Amino acid sequence: MKSARLWSYLIFLTGVMYFIIPLIGMFEFSLRKRRGEYSFDAYTSVLTDAQFQQTFLYSLLMALVAIVFGILLVVPTAYWVRLRLPKMRPVVEFVTLLPLVIPPVVIAFGYIRLFNTSSVLPFLGSQFGTDVLLSCGYVVLALPYMYRAVDTGLRAIDILTLTEAAQGLGANWPAIIFRVIFPNVLVAVLSGAFLTFAIVIGEYVISALLDRPAFGPYLVWIGSNKAYEPSALAVMTFAVTWGCMALIQVVTRFSKHTRTSI
Repeated sequence: MKSARLWSYLIFLTGVMYFIIPLIGMFEFSLRKRRGEYSFDAYTSVLTDAQFQQTFLYSLLMALVAIVFGILLVVPTAYWVRLRLPKMRPVVEFVTLLPLVIPPVVIAFGYIRLFNTSSVLPFLGSQFGTDVLLSCGYVVLALPYMYRAVDTGLRAIDILTLTEAAQGLGANWPAIIFRVIFPNVLVAVLSGAFLTFAIVIGEYVISALLDRPAFGPYLVWIGSNKAYEPSALAVMTFAVTWGCMALIQVVTRFSKHTRTSI
């Protein structure tokens, strides 16, 4: 038993070192912009860059739009499939897995080909229309993660009993979904939302082909033209990602504590 425990600790420590040491090296390199001493000049340069602020705020807005669209699409669909159409689950799961198989460049060219300026929807030829297409592309890319997160949350609750109880109290379907089901899968929805945010922030292909000022193309540009700023951006992106994971843990513990109290 002691030998097995020792090997477990060694494997865990090796995994931690495998991830932590490169991050420490990258962080140390990002502090070397000022010759002969450590400084945060690279971080200051990035944060005060007008292009960084513009692209990050744009991607943040697109992420929020994609999260809202994804929630409105996935939560009712996953709920209805699990409640009324269990035989369709394999089909729906296959459809949601397609974005992992189809390259983003194919999705982008499909949008450009189908929804060009000669489309039946003229507004798609404007900047606003292109933003709509980009947000739809982000929803598609995040669909596998959002659907599985919500489906896992629905699997953990008795949706049939909750639905029958809500119907017995006179609730209609929108009230059941948004006032009964949604609060019970809030943690799962937040997990899918944070994954969507991470995908949108780092996405490059669709935003570049649609020629939108997103954060992904900015990351590629600064990585090709700067030395220390890309490392600073990578560290900040990693910090944001871990911050999102910490928020998921906080919400999960708060949700468990609330249910226990009830």
